Amino acid sequence: MSIRGLKKKQPKTFKVKVITMDAEMEFSCEMKWKGKDLFDLVCRALGLRETWFFGLQYTIKGMYTWLKMDKKVLDQEIPKEDPVSFRFLAKFYPEKVEEELLQEITQHLFFLQVKKQILDEEIYCSPEATVLLASYAVQAKYGDYDPNFHEPGFLAQEELLPKRVLRQYQMTADMWEEKISAWYAEHRGIARDEAKMNYLKIAQDLEMYGVNYFPIAQNKSDTDLLLGVDAKGIHVYNINNRFSPNKSFEWSGIRNISYSEKELTIKPLDKKAEVFKFFSSQLKVNKLVLQLCIGNHDLFMRRRNVDSIEIQQMKAQAREEKARQKMETQRLAREKQLREEAERAKEELERRLFQMEDEARQANEALLRSQETAELLAEKAQIAEEEAKLLAQNAAEAEQERQRLEITALKTKEEKRLMEQKMRETELIAVKLVKESDRRAKEAEHLKQDLHEAREAERKAKQKLLDVTKLNYPHVARYPPHSPADTRDVSFDKGSVKMDLKDVDLKRLSFEIERERLDYLEKSKKFEDRLKELKSEIHALKLEEKQTGLYSHWNEVLGSLDRSIGNAPSWMKTFGAGDLLDMNLRKPFPAYPLNATSSCPCTNKNQHTVPVEKSTFQTNTLVASNLGTGTRKQIIKVQQHDSDVIYI
Repeated sequence: MSIRGLKKKQPKTFKVKVITMDAEMEFSCEMKWKGKDLFDLVCRALGLRETWFFGLQYTIKGMYTWLKMDKKVLDQEIPKEDPVSFRFLAKFYPEKVEEELLQEITQHLFFLQVKKQILDEEIYCSPEATVLLASYAVQAKYGDYDPNFHEPGFLAQEELLPKRVLRQYQMTADMWEEKISAWYAEHRGIARDEAKMNYLKIAQDLEMYGVNYFPIAQNKSDTDLLLGVDAKGIHVYNINNRFSPNKSFEWSGIRNISYSEKELTIKPLDKKAEVFKFFSSQLKVNKLVLQLCIGNHDLFMRRRNVDSIEIQQMKAQAREEKARQKMETQRLAREKQLREEAERAKEELERRLFQMEDEARQANEALLRSQETAELLAEKAQIAEEEAKLLAQNAAEAEQERQRLEITALKTKEEKRLMEQKMRETELIAVKLVKESDRRAKEAEHLKQDLHEAREAERKAKQKLLDVTKLNYPHVARYPPHSPADTRDVSFDKGSVKMDLKDVDLKRLSFEIERERLDYLEKSKKFEDRLKELKSEIHALKLEEKQTGLYSHWNEVLGSLDRSIGNAPSWMKTFGAGDLLDMNLRKPFPAYPLNATSSCPCTNKNQHTVPVEKSTFQTNTLVASNLGTGTRKQIIKVQQHDSDVIYI
């Protein structure tokens, strides 16, 4: 046979694309194929045996239609496309999904189709039920919930809830995911096929499940009703209420269904009952309604009859498959449990290993720290030993210093006692000098008064002598007397005994005053030397004991001495020309500098300066009268200022 002859015998074909709920398939169909041929080809490709629930749907002029099985494919009003598109969908729905859906592929296709209808809002579902159905859908897709694998956001790309529910509640995607995940975690241990069946079992109780709606009217002009066809019968609804039918006709109560163009008639089994007639918008609608009614009625009757051998075999296989799946599930559950236990044991061992490694690392670190600490402690011990030696040496030195200070303190106490004794003696001397000065002052006053009286008497005697001379010897009056000596000669010549006595007394008195003055100066010189000695001793004590409390006492003693000197009479403070009173009293005893100047013409005005410590500026001026042959005023000026210099 030639190749050309083979080509002539090859049948003509056309391309068909079949879209299932989760796949697309393309087939080459012969021109003479009927709808059943194409349908069987698709079922064989899917491995589907429960073919009576499904059909091939296509859309023509905006209306969906099912491919007829007994007519050629090309003879029907299919779309003029290449390839021709069909959708493989469930045409009829079971009354009880758990009993009628035997194959896993059948359950899977029904699950996908019902899920899409709920998401597209072709089947109404409450928000609570949609969340529960979504959790079963997630269980069917992902299996058991694992928080380590199913992290937040793993459902972000999944479409699980109708848009109506999302709009109804002001909730974010994360909040919906949290609610779904909470239900999803409760389904742990449920197999994926079982999750799909649970989904369908919940969905079959919904009012709009498995119902095909068609707009109808009781007269030709109005379309205010809906006709619903499902697995249980025919229902009539208000156009705004698809949940509760106004009237229902069960398949067991329907005797006949027929149509004449746009009119459709339903005859109840009871002949006395009223025949229900209604009108549709198109003839095609009546044909589609009749086709669905026939198919659902056949399935209704099949459910109530004895199962065929094929169905019995399928149910037996389904039971065996379920038992096998159950055993497999149990085995997998045990293996999973064992694996989880092994993983937990492994994690525990890893945790213990990590813990032991951590403890070993910490022990090593502690050992290193201990070694470092031991070395550091050894160094510290050596340093402490050296410090102890140094401290012992310092303690010995401190003990020696303490003993020396004790000896010094004893010496200081003895010196203090001696100094106090000397100061008391000095105070007694000063008191005696003050008393002596007072006595001498009183004597000087008396002597001054006597001198004044003697001079007054001498003046009177001279005046009387002159007067007598003028009277008795006029020639003598012409010659003025040359001196007081001449006057005394005259009086001598006159043999005046009284005048001679007075001259002798005056000389004697002047001589005594001068002698007492010299004695006082000698005593003052001795007192000054004594003060210098005390000053030197005090200065030596000051250098040795700067921190003792004797300074204030010495200051008070010297202050009292100065005050004693300041209270002395003026004639005791008057010295001859060039005499210096050295009052250089050094720190810490305050000084009382003196500045003595004489107002008498015969007094030497040389100034002698002695440096002293700083003190507040003070000035004291003392005025006294000194006895002598002539009248003389003596001014002693004691001055102290910030330059700490004594001016005498």
